[in-house]
Formats: sequence, C-alpha cells, structure tokens
Amino acid sequence: MNAPAALPTDFLTAVEKLIPAERRFDDPISTLAFGTDASFYRLIPKLVVRVESEEEVVGLLKLAHGQRVPVTFRAAGTSLSGQAISDSVLIVLGDNWNGREIRNGGEQIRLQPGVIGANANAVLAPLQRKIGPDPASINAAKIGGIVANNSSGMCCGTAQNSYKTLAGLRLVLADGSVVDSENASSVEYFRQSHAAMLDQLAELGRATRANTELAAKIRHKYRLKNTTGFSLNALVDYDDPLDILNHLMVGSEGTLGFISAVTYNTVPDHPHKASALVVFADVETCCLAVPVLKQQPVSAVELLDRRSLRSVENKAGMPEWVKALSADACALLIESRAASQSLLHEQINQIMSSITHFPVEKQVDFSEDPVVYNQLWKIRKDTFPAVGAVRQTGTTVIIEDVTFPIERLAEGVNRLVQLFDKHAYSEAILFGHALEGNLHFVFTQGFDDPQQVARYEAFMQDVTQLVAVEFGGALKAEHGTGRNMAPFVELEWGHEAYQLMWQIKRLLDPQGILNPDVVLSDDPNIHLKHLKPMPAADEIVDKCIECGFCEPVCPSNGLTLTPRQRIVVWRDIQAKKRAGIDTSELERLYDYHGVETCAATGLCAQRCPVDINTGDLVRKLRGRNADKTRTANWLAEHFSTAVQGTRFMLHVANGAHLIMGTRLLSKTSAAFTKASKGRVPQWTPATPQPLQRLHLPKPSSQDQRPRVIYLAACVSRAMGPAARDQEQEPLLDTTRALLEKAGYQVIFPDELNDLCCGQPFASKGYAEQAEQKRQQTLDALLKASRGGLDPIYCDTSPCTLRLVQDLADNRLQVFDPVRFIRTHLIDKLDFQPQDGPIAVHVTCSTQHLGEAQALIDIARRCAKEVVVPEGIHCCGFAGDKGFTTPELNAHALRSLKNAVQICEEGISTSRTCEIGLSQHGGIDYHGLVYLVNRNSRARAAAVPQ
Repeated sequence: MNAPAALPTDFLTAVEKLIPAERRFDDPISTLAFGTDASFYRLIPKLVVRVESEEEVVGLLKLAHGQRVPVTFRAAGTSLSGQAISDSVLIVLGDNWNGREIRNGGEQIRLQPGVIGANANAVLAPLQRKIGPDPASINAAKIGGIVANNSSGMCCGTAQNSYKTLAGLRLVLADGSVVDSENASSVEYFRQSHAAMLDQLAELGRATRANTELAAKIRHKYRLKNTTGFSLNALVDYDDPLDILNHLMVGSEGTLGFISAVTYNTVPDHPHKASALVVFADVETCCLAVPVLKQQPVSAVELLDRRSLRSVENKAGMPEWVKALSADACALLIESRAASQSLLHEQINQIMSSITHFPVEKQVDFSEDPVVYNQLWKIRKDTFPAVGAVRQTGTTVIIEDVTFPIERLAEGVNRLVQLFDKHAYSEAILFGHALEGNLHFVFTQGFDDPQQVARYEAFMQDVTQLVAVEFGGALKAEHGTGRNMAPFVELEWGHEAYQLMWQIKRLLDPQGILNPDVVLSDDPNIHLKHLKPMPAADEIVDKCIECGFCEPVCPSNGLTLTPRQRIVVWRDIQAKKRAGIDTSELERLYDYHGVETCAATGLCAQRCPVDINTGDLVRKLRGRNADKTRTANWLAEHFSTAVQGTRFMLHVANGAHLIMGTRLLSKTSAAFTKASKGRVPQWTPATPQPLQRLHLPKPSSQDQRPRVIYLAACVSRAMGPAARDQEQEPLLDTTRALLEKAGYQVIFPDELNDLCCGQPFASKGYAEQAEQKRQQTLDALLKASRGGLDPIYCDTSPCTLRLVQDLADNRLQVFDPVRFIRTHLIDKLDFQPQDGPIAVHVTCSTQHLGEAQALIDIARRCAKEVVVPEGIHCCGFAGDKGFTTPELNAHALRSLKNAVQICEEGISTSRTCEIGLSQHGGIDYHGLVYLVNRNSRARAAAVPQ
C-alpha cells in the first residue's frame, strides 16, 4: 500500500482532537529524527504521534482504518530489517507503557510493551527468574518489539523464545477492537463481535493441519530458529482460533495488530555460570562438535570463525594467543549455568568429556572467575563493533541473520565465506548461535553508488538462493523479515505457504494499513529501496551505526533528541550543505533540540558499541558558537572572583526568597529564565544558600597523622545547603569531619579558591580555557601532595573524572568520594546501618569512573534499605543545565518522585546534581559523606599484645 502524498485533512483534524499538540510531531527535525531505526533503511514519516494509552491507540487505528492511512508502530527502534519506519504515520510509545506485574512467585510476568527487556529481568532477578528472549539489544529493546519480532538471542534458542513462552496477550486489531486473552469477559465479547474472523482463522488452521505435506514443512522449518514471514506454526500448534491469533501476533512485526500487553512464562536464571573457549583447527571439526554439545547441559554455544577472531585480536585485553591462531581456526564459546556450584561442576565435566575426541588447537578451560568469564565473552561481543569501527565513512554496517541445518553447518559456513570472496566483502566476519544453526555475518556496504547497490543486490540473490533453496534454511533466524527479506519469503516458504500468509494478512488487516511492505510485499525490489544514506558529518560520530543502544540513558530522550537522532540530523545537515541546499531552518531547530538540550555527560558512550560520545560533538559545536572568549579568559584568570560572584548571586537569590516567598519567587524566576532563554538562572526551593564561611586551616608540622589532600570543588566552595534542607552543615565541614574520624590529617591545596578542574569551561565549548584550568589544578595538587606521596580526595565526582581522564602524570592519586571511601576509609570505620530507606543516584561521572556498584555497596553498609530508581541514568542537571535549561532536568527526573517516595533521604556525589534531585524527588539529596559520617564511627585501634 502506497502512502498518500499528504495525510487527509479529516484524519489530521481528528488526530488533533485525540492527541495533545506536545505529542504530535510534523516539523522537519522531528520527522527526520524519527525516520531512522537500526536498519539500513529510512523513511520520513509525515506525522509522528507519541501515544500514552491504549485508548489513544484504539482511536488512532479507528481513524486510520476508516480513512486508509498507513501506520507503523515503534517501541525502541532497535530492529534491523526495516520494520520500524514509515512514510505515513509513525506511532511511538510514550512513558506510560512501563507497567509490569510479577505473578506466582516469578513464574509469570505481565508486561506492557514499553518495558525495556533488561528492566523486566531486573525485577525478576531476586526471584532467580528471567524472560526467555535474550537479544543482544536487551538493554535497549522494549517488550513490544521483542514480541513483535520474536527476538531470541544467545541462550534463548527456540524453546524459550516469545512464541514458546507466551502465556497471554492483550492486543488491538486494525479496526481498533481490543481483546485480552486473560480476561474472560473480553474473550467472550470478542468471540461474538469477531466470530467471522475467528471462524476463518479456525478454518485456516484445520486446512493447514489437514494438508499433511504443508503441515510437515511448517513443523520442519520451526525445528530451528525462523522469523521469515508469519508464524505459521500457530496454525499447526493450536486449534482454538484465539490461541492461533495470539501466536500469529508473535513475530508479525506490527503488520497484524498492536501488542498492548504480554504475559510470559518466565525461565530459570541460574546464579552459577562458567564459560570456556575451545578453538578447533578448522570449521569442519568445530561444527561437528556442535550436535554433540547440543545434547549436553549447555546454555549457550557461540561460533566464531577466524575472521571474527582476527577482527578483535588487537583490542585491549585480548589474549595474545588469539593472534597466533591458524588461518582456518574456528572457535566455540561455551557457557553452562546451574542452580548450585556442585551441579555446575558436574555439568562442566560432562560437557568436556563429550568433546574429548575432537582435536583442539587452543583451549581456555571452563572458568567461573568473572574476570576470565567476562574476557571470553568480550571476544564475542566485540566482533560486531569491530567491523563498525573500521568501516569507511559513508558506508553502513549490515548484519545478516540466517539458519542452516545443524548437520550441514560446516558446509554452510564455508559456502558463505566463498560468497564473501566472490562479491569482494573482504571485511566480512561470521559468528552465531551454533546450537540453532543460526549464523550472523557482518559486512560493510555503501549505497551512494549504483554499482555498490548492484553488488549488494547480487550478493543477496546468491545468499538467498544458497540458504533458502540449496540448504532449506531460514533467511531470517531472529532479526525479523522486515523490508529486507520481504521479497524472498516466497522463495523460502514456497507458493502455498506464501499465499497462506497473504490470507492471514488480508483477514486481520483488510485495508492493508498496518506497516505495509513489511513481512509481505508485492514489490520484488522493496529491499533495494529507501536505503539509508550515511554521509560524513564529523569524525567524532562518523562511525555511528544508528543502533539506538544509547537512547535509554539519554536525559533528553522524549524531550527533544537522543544521541542517535542528534547524529542522524547532523548527518543530514552536512549532506544538504554539501549539496547546496538551504539548512537554516534545520540548524535553527538543531540549536535547541540538538545542542542546547544535550547534557553532554557522555553516558551514551558507555552504551555505544563503537564508543561514540555524542557529547563530544555537542561540545565541539558549542565551541564554534563560543564567541565570548575574552570573558572566558578573564574568568579563567580570576576564578576566585567568579566563585565569589556565585556566592553573591546566591546571596541575592536567598534575600529575594526571604522577601517574596517560595511560590512567588519560583514563578517569577521560571518566567525570567524562559524569557531570557536561560541567561537568567532559574531559582527553585532546592537552590543552595551561599556558603557563609570557608575555613581552611593550615597544616601543622607536628601532626603525625597520614595526610590527605582535600580538593574542594568550586561548587562546594560556593554553595551551602538549601534553606529548606534539614541538613545545614556544609559539605566541606562534613567531609573534613569524616576524614579526621578515619585518622587523616586534612590538607587543602594552596590557592584553592583559584583552582578549577575546567569542566565549566569545557561544557560551554571553551576547550583551551578548560585545559588551562585543569593543568593549573593538577600542578597545585602535585605540589600539595608532595610529588604524589599523599592521596588526593576530590569531593565532586564530575571534577574527579575531568582531572583523571587522560592523566599523564601517574604520580598523582586522585580519588572521587566513592573510591576513596572504598579504598581508604572502610577498614578504618565501623558501620551502624540506619533503618530509614535511602535513595541512591549514581552520577554519570561515577559510572564513567567505574564506581557505580561500589557506591551502592557503601550505601548498603549505611542503610538497611537502599533504593536505586529504575530508568534514571543521567539527571540532566549537567553542571548548570538545571539552572539554564530546567526542562531537561525536569524531564530526566520526571519519574523520580514516585520511585523514592518511601525514602527519607537521597545520596549522590555531585552537589549540582543534588539540587535537581532534591527539587524533583521531593526529598533532600546530600553527598555520600553525610550518610557515611552519620552511620559510622572510628574503628578502635588494635591493642598491641
């Protein structure tokens, strides 16, 4: 079905009444940003709608059905085959689709489609259960997409995928009707209202089961992973038409209906695990071991060919022996899990005994050591990004996903490698889930040249013929058919099964409005159309593969743009500029959506498979607009005056508060901030009072206690507690008290008031001034620490991160609060945990420093109950963004208050973050040292014997 040139006026008018303006997007930057998913296709929607309720979905579908307007649903947009894009109406999930309900002690879980897969597992983890599907994108992918694509993964296989573990479904059909298989009255009503549809489904099932040849073919196809076409196994596995309908929805990729909720039968999440890496001399030997291992108690067996191993052999942390492997080596990464350690050891012995007769080139024995275990899995997980990181600018990374019969796996691997060579994909690598015969092959491809498109077309023709015809395998094992394989569904399944799929489509979506050209298409060349451009934009982000893994941790996700979308739009702007197209309107919108509302704290880099920090691009763009160099220079040279100025501004604000009161000042300040576009900082009740005094005692030469150099950050030197805060002791005093309690002599660096890590300058794009201040501070710390003899304690984690990143002088030992408490104080203190629950906010810098779990562990020493709010990663305050762009902070913390309502207090390691957390959490947030100091006492010195 072709999208209309323009959406019908009546449709748009009705949508305006149904969906508030702030959740409808048709501007050029939003439609462009949403026009991409993780695939190598792009369509620009005419309208993007963010839905927050099932009622809105029902209303939209009724309107679309009535006026034949195509619609596409999107959850996280991490799918790889082009199934989450639209040139008509794109419906995306908002915040309110995050419900979950654990049942029967974790045996089942009911989930709404907006729940991230990893978050579902997090709530099940205490019960040692998990959902069956385990896609590589589980930290970003949402349940709606996981079900709609029948995603699986490394451990899932076919026994634990969504189809096999489905217990119930609530869905909305194309006409807007709703049925919930777990609600008796809903089922009864639906059986009456849609009796004709159900009768036809039942008849399709009976006819299919009666067709013994077709039924046998379907059963045979699904013995291994297969997501090509619709889930025809529903017609042979179930008699009840509602069961058939529910299971057809699994893997339907949004072409048959909208999944409003799903209930899974969960699977065990065994706590004990071990992994081994066994390298064989050739592919044949390696693949012969797979059927043997399939009979053993293994949870995963991953195959890596020599090309895969070679792609990561030079990465940091890789064992040196990987480089020395023979040219035809092929490896199996084996994992086993068990409920107890003794059972795990039994399983390991059984597994290794089963393959002793296979000659091995290199072997890393089974290990439960997390260091060894993680290193082995790092080899596997780094293969895909390794290709992405070395590709030419302007090309994309394609990951294909096929299944061979296990008994012909070795032949399939070798034939694929021959095709790589035939079509000159020398960079291609091959790995996969060996137990299922499921192979992924990754290669780079450009689409800006007709010859390159023709090469890709010829390659895919050969691949589809090889896999589907010669080997009788599956063209898509777990990534979904999408647009990518829609033209080849009939080739794989044959005419009869293909026509059966079309019957299902026309029965459930007679108008053809649901995700047209996905799974099934009349266009034999749909896989070669709407290919996504990947133009050069900036060397910082040119390696981006637009996977979307970064999006869940971005504070502006849902407010303006995500890191992926920032890159998409910037790429488009640069391409248009090179083509001589006017980009002034896009750039005007990008200033706010792309630059101003980016926190630039770099959490996206932690999730990015190719290590891109989109914040670096944003800081670079800010640097181009940083036209106040003279002011920046003056502030850098007179920093103590700037700190005094901050105190003065806080003093003025405090005075205004006393005169105007909380409500009037809040309202007036918000208006001024908005009118001035952030030039006037916003005051809130959580705004600090000025620090009244800065007492820095001189060290005593008589003091024999061990020394610690205390670098008090500029915010700690300027900001005291908020007026409403029950804790009125300044951070400096509490920190010094804790350090002295632990037996340290606290030394402050000389000229402390002039010192700054440089972060305030760096965040505004003044890189030169930022480095100047950083180096000045490092020099002062080297002097204060007597050439590095004394540890340096910095009370603010973002400042610590700024100082230690790329630190060339290894004499300096700079600690953030978490690491210093962990390494220097814990053994000097006795803890008495408090009864009152504590909320923990792990700052971006704490995560970058690798101290996130340590912070939580320290909090648990101090409090019997610790709450770490789900879904809050970066608070969005970002130094001063909470003052100047307060909507970013408010959006990032919109779920905080509900998450911490049982808590008495919150802790963090950044004073500015604590301002926003206190404002939006409804409880006071303080530095970690307050909690530790309050709930610890000095450990008594050992009495000499």
